[in-house]
Amino acid sequence: MGFLQLLKSQFLCHLIICYVFLASGLIINLLQLCTLPLWLINKQLARRINVRLAYCISSQMVATLEWWSGTECTLYTDPKSYSLYGNENAIVVLNHMFEIDFLCGWTFCERFGVLGSSKVLAKKELAYVPIIGWMWYFLEIVFCKRKWEEDRTTVAQSLQRLQDYPENFWFLLYCEGTRFTPKKHQISMQVAESKGLPKLKYHLLPRTKGFWVTVQNLRGTAAAVYDSTLNFRNNEVPTMLGILNGKKYHADLYVRRIPLESIPEDEAECAAWLHKLYQEKDSFQEHYAQTGRFPGPTVSPARRPWSLINWLFWSCLLLYPLVLLLIQLISSGSVLTIATSVAVCTAAADLTTQTFSGSSLDDRPD
Repeated sequence: MGFLQLLKSQFLCHLIICYVFLASGLIINLLQLCTLPLWLINKQLARRINVRLAYCISSQMVATLEWWSGTECTLYTDPKSYSLYGNENAIVVLNHMFEIDFLCGWTFCERFGVLGSSKVLAKKELAYVPIIGWMWYFLEIVFCKRKWEEDRTTVAQSLQRLQDYPENFWFLLYCEGTRFTPKKHQISMQVAESKGLPKLKYHLLPRTKGFWVTVQNLRGTAAAVYDSTLNFRNNEVPTMLGILNGKKYHADLYVRRIPLESIPEDEAECAAWLHKLYQEKDSFQEHYAQTGRFPGPTVSPARRPWSLINWLFWSCLLLYPLVLLLIQLISSGSVLTIATSVAVCTAAADLTTQTFSGSSLDDRPD
């Protein structure tokens, strides 16, 4: 293990990353709160400001993946579609097999300049969680209660409000609803058998209602669905802890652009279309398992420097007063004060690690 890798694995480094994320996140939340009066005067300007404030938070997590761990990404896609990425609104359908799926999805957004405006479908409770939840609230993320009769209307209304959104956005959707596990897969395939649906080997059955509502309410706003299938080389199973420890992974992402007008408008036909899509996604994963690659040409989108610059800015801004505080604590000579400070920092680090894990993105509505 080299010196740099050893340094990345140290708890102190993790503590610094967590501190910068928490402190800057709360400052940015406060700035977002200050934009509330602007919504009444100039809604579009308020939206643009919040896109950039949201980028200041989410890009720190992307910087951890791209610059701290050095994880690389190879994109398998049609060159004709590649030129459209980032230049149109889209619904991004992602598979949900890994702990850092959400982070890879955000990295995909970052490579094409739509990270700050990217959307997800999240549980209503998250709107009350500081930093990520509050950021999402001002970013007009679509929240749901997981009660379909209520969500059907509220989700549709939230999506329709995006029709005049001033910047290109991607709506990231996990149609499987929760992360793949052997137990969940077994239950899902029992459901497939009872409904007479083809069984899947690498995915859970997609939940069709949320997808149909999303597609219907973004027609005329989004141009396409990006069917995205993620895997990692050498059968690695990446974790957020591995990322924090600076472990490098290599992600392979297969993306197909499907024009939105080619997706059926009828709910039953749309559901059948989505089930067929997941059968195709399963075949892509089988191809990857056998050959170590997805079909088609490859491209490696360049890392943009802005996520790193953003993290360095907040680090310089926030670490200086922290160093002064630490000097004062040590100078005080109080063992109790020092021990209490260490305990508080440790608890904050654990909380941020759980936030980074993305477990709160699970459990989409059916």
